[in-house]
Amino acid sequence: MGIVLTPAIIVRAAGIGEAYLSWAVFAALVVSGATTVLQAVRVGGLGSGYVLLMGTSAAFIAVCVSAPVEGGPELMATLVAVSALFQFGLSARLSLVRRVITPLVAGTVIMLIAVSVMPVLFDMLASTPPIGAPVTAAATLICITASAILAKGAWRLWAPVTGMIAGCVVASLFGMYDTDRIAEAAWLGLPSGVWPGLGLDFGASFWSLLPVLVLVTVVGAVETIGDSIAIQEVSWRRPRATDFRAVQGAVAADGMGNLLSGLAGTVPNTTYSSSVAVTELTGVASRSVGTQTGILLALAAFCPKATAVILAVPSPVIAGGVTVLIAILFALGMRMVIKDGIDYRKSVIVGLAFWLGLGFENDLIFAEYLDGPLALFLQNGMTAGATIAIVLTLLSGLAKPRKSRLKTTLETASIQGIHEFLQESAKGKGWGPAAEMRLCAAAEEAVLGLLPADEKQPKEPWHLLLIARVDAKEAELELIASDLDRNLEDRLALLGTWAGRTVDREFSLRLLQHYASSVRHQQYHNTDVITVRVPASARASGSK
Repeated sequence: MGIVLTPAIIVRAAGIGEAYLSWAVFAALVVSGATTVLQAVRVGGLGSGYVLLMGTSAAFIAVCVSAPVEGGPELMATLVAVSALFQFGLSARLSLVRRVITPLVAGTVIMLIAVSVMPVLFDMLASTPPIGAPVTAAATLICITASAILAKGAWRLWAPVTGMIAGCVVASLFGMYDTDRIAEAAWLGLPSGVWPGLGLDFGASFWSLLPVLVLVTVVGAVETIGDSIAIQEVSWRRPRATDFRAVQGAVAADGMGNLLSGLAGTVPNTTYSSSVAVTELTGVASRSVGTQTGILLALAAFCPKATAVILAVPSPVIAGGVTVLIAILFALGMRMVIKDGIDYRKSVIVGLAFWLGLGFENDLIFAEYLDGPLALFLQNGMTAGATIAIVLTLLSGLAKPRKSRLKTTLETASIQGIHEFLQESAKGKGWGPAAEMRLCAAAEEAVLGLLPADEKQPKEPWHLLLIARVDAKEAELELIASDLDRNLEDRLALLGTWAGRTVDREFSLRLLQHYASSVRHQQYHNTDVITVRVPASARASGSK
């Protein structure tokens, strides 16, 4: 529904006309369908390989209303297409910003989605007749909630559908369902509007709006990162470590969606966080579902009657149904933040980002002093909160111990040099001989765990960068290697469950689990990052 409603809000607010609205909705449906399929099937480096529905985003409403007013739909189309280049760059270099765009930041952004969306949903409850809006919204909300709590198995799949149908039935009793719009719409047809083209003059309006749109696009990419991490959390029966190659693919597909949207002359495209909540609610995560949904979205573009059915759904029904999904999504964001671990620094980051985002969203913080591009940027709670979370995360990095680096190769011959490097790093930090031994042993077992299980070395050894941060209480080791295809974190979780495993290999992993307080493996395209934490005290050892 949002795919259709967002262009309608933007076009009508900008006063462009119904002809362009028909084209914007048509193009948005086609692009959303194509990119939803792309997310599911994962073509090369494009797509996550999970059910991530794509569609228009309410986060872009403010800047996309300003662009047509300043330079027409052509200016908006050019801005959207250019902003996609930044998403492609972020996807390609995602490993470089791993300390900035963390699960903590991604989880906070997902929670902030509720801050941006909930006020819109509550405003949609204002309808006539007065009694009809609350009764309709309540019927939808109660039906979906009851189905979600009481239904089991595949029946959960029908919870959103049954709730929306129940809401529409109740709405029709109050005369709130617009059947005339549906009756007048044709079954098949093309939009009455035409492609607006691209504005290539690159005047002052373009350069003044581009930074704002790029910032919103980057924040939207952070949301996509959060969505792609969250969808992996709910798509597997047995928990797995996050595959950041899928995250890169999701961001790249998001960029492709924006590029296609700009070229097609419609509003920006992004992942729908609600698809994560739907997967959590229904338990259905098959990629074929994403493919079929994308195809149906694209076909719906050529069926004006299907679009009319969506536009005819009363606002209270939409508000009641989406409220449940946003509530689930908020809880998923909290789960991601908690899973990343909470200390006092992270508590400050999450608390300030969330509440300041809420304040800016509701014009409670210096609203009278905000004007121009700054107002467009800060008046969206997700954008403001995500920026605050990223800045505070960067600042928190200054409190970490000074790091030292060692460049070597990923082979057993390098272990002796790694031992000497770590012993030198631990000097002067109060680590005793036993603590140094555990630190070196943990690094050794991590290196051995990264080597091929069949002990066959590649023709050319892989590059290995070891970054050590050591203080009096704990050491954090980052081992950055390339061209790996196994996740060490998953292998630790599966200890004792493999069939046909080798005793030596399992013993090596158990030693790593014993020496380290935590082990985290982030896999990117051509780059793997293993983060191992080793406490100075033997009593604090043991993977958590």
